[in-house]
Amino acid sequence: MGDMRKIKYVSILVFCFLAFSFHGFSQETSVPDDAAFTEIKTSVDSATKINDSVGVKPYKPVLANVNRKVVEKVEKTTFWSIFISGFVGGLAALLMPCIFPMLPLTVSFFTKGAEKGKAFSKAALYGFFIILIYVILGLLVTVVFGADALNSLSTNGLFNFFFFLLLVVFAASFFGAFELTLPSSWVNKMDAKSDKGGIAGLFFMAGTLALVSFSCTGPIIGTLLVQAATTGALLGPAIGMFGFSLALAIPFALFALFPSAMNALPKSGGWLNSVKVVLGFLELAFAFKFLSNVDLAYHWEWFDREIFLVLWIVIFAMMGFYLLGKLKFSHDSPLAYISVPRLFFSVIVLSFTVYLVPGLWGAPLKSVSAFLPPMETQDFDLYTPSLIGGSPETQQGTLLDKPHKYSDIFHSPLKLNAFFDYQEGIEYARKMKKPVLIDFTGHACVNCRKMEANVWPDSDIYKMISQDYVLIQLYVDDKSDVAPADVIISSAGRKLNTIGKKWSDLQASKFNSNSQPFYVLLDPVTAQPLVSPQGADYDISNYKKFLEAGLLAFQKG
Repeated sequence: MGDMRKIKYVSILVFCFLAFSFHGFSQETSVPDDAAFTEIKTSVDSATKINDSVGVKPYKPVLANVNRKVVEKVEKTTFWSIFISGFVGGLAALLMPCIFPMLPLTVSFFTKGAEKGKAFSKAALYGFFIILIYVILGLLVTVVFGADALNSLSTNGLFNFFFFLLLVVFAASFFGAFELTLPSSWVNKMDAKSDKGGIAGLFFMAGTLALVSFSCTGPIIGTLLVQAATTGALLGPAIGMFGFSLALAIPFALFALFPSAMNALPKSGGWLNSVKVVLGFLELAFAFKFLSNVDLAYHWEWFDREIFLVLWIVIFAMMGFYLLGKLKFSHDSPLAYISVPRLFFSVIVLSFTVYLVPGLWGAPLKSVSAFLPPMETQDFDLYTPSLIGGSPETQQGTLLDKPHKYSDIFHSPLKLNAFFDYQEGIEYARKMKKPVLIDFTGHACVNCRKMEANVWPDSDIYKMISQDYVLIQLYVDDKSDVAPADVIISSAGRKLNTIGKKWSDLQASKFNSNSQPFYVLLDPVTAQPLVSPQGADYDISNYKKFLEAGLLAFQKG
């Protein structure tokens, strides 16, 4: 096998690695056009109750069109990220030992004794059925769990812990500990029906491919469905499966149209198992993100940023050593020498490993900040003190005489003087005569961490947040119980007995949004937005304009 051929396929692996390692999975969701406001009530509306207690006017719901552009942008970004993740997963699946050897065999079946046009039409129909089968699988996930359940998966501790265990099992499967297989009777029945010929035969052939290749594609599909489901997007699983199946289907149609191109494919061999093992390392690394979500939501405080980084450093270092032939698994073929493409790929992996090391001393690691636990969980941090250049008390002015409510369980990013209770923050803002920056955030929100690591440290933005605004961070996925006196019953009969439920309902009922992060610049006296709220925006200049517009509106008011 020539080096140029191997470079083509190793480059695909590099692309897969970069996509999985550096692509943040969006946690943002949005309320549809016909969404109705759900008032939070006991005897009075909860938001009115909060406002009355601090002497401000009752808060009026913000109409849906206030953040319609933000909602549309969030939906478009989320769907595209899911589709791309699915497509990359499909490319990775093509290089699995269960699928790659079947490619020339299946294409030769279409082209043998058939005209070029008919061969292509059969292969195209076969590819269509592959797409159909996987899209139906994605839709079934939505039907089984339901839209509301999908929306809560990203913040549910039990599901996140289950996902962690599931991905560890997938990684062990790729490492060769066992194979995930479906009952042989299913495969035999599907294979028997594929012999019928015609359109029905092609459909069952596609079904046979899906069943036979499950031991290789199952972990990829499972990871993709987990990622798509936890975005909260209703059609997320179906879109993810469409991207995955499209990547699988295209080669069958193209090689049927250009059968001579099959000669350029490398022969099957031990390199296919190496692909599985590399993906196993990626599965294992990704699994710890879900464990981190649980740790943050329930305040266990034992899986902090250093531990997370140490695990990632070890995992990616071992991946690099594996590519250099220093580690071997049970299904690996003997490696007589290191090919040039494999060497280049190991350089990328080991370079990424070295890049992670300064994070142990507080380096922001902006390219992967969305995956990491927040910086405030770091015990040894040399970065934040150099950023703030002084104590937050000096920058924010006079603090309240007593500690902030919930400050024992929440820690503000970048040592900012953040409040974690709406009522307390509003009261302080009125006292200081400053506008409010409400940050609806979440422990499992990767885009929130990315904003805090990439945008907020900018000197101008940090100065405005710390000196010109009163920051209120409301965690919509926190599982801590509120005090009995603070428990609220919503109009739908839901008991809002946790911090997360309370702020999530407040955001949905008053701002017609359940996306995180979601930033609201508020006048503390009127409790009305100064400008249209917005979601994540990684363009520092745009976010700066957003904050400046709020200050200008507050000064004019």
